[in-house]
Amino acid sequence: MSVKLTIMDQMSEIAREHGKILAPLRDDLVLLDSGLDSLGFAVLVARLEDRLGVDPFTASEDALFPVTFGDFVKVYENGAR
Repeated sequence: MSVKLTIMDQMSEIAREHGKILAPLRDDLVLLDSGLDSLGFAVLVARLEDRLGVDPFTASEDALFPVTFGDFVKVYENGAR
């Protein structure tokens, strides 16, 4: 499964588990408008570390925090290399 599909799958699962309504995941979707709250994103980052073997936010000293879903995916795609 690609990094993007893994992220989409996990976001959908977390939204379902937390009783949230997830916005359609498009590259230009602002993460704050996704439907996940800060706890949801914390769970997402932890699960992605388990599944992808990387936490790009702690692996790099100069990590930029993504604003859009597309940016978020790119951070993980670059971190998984």
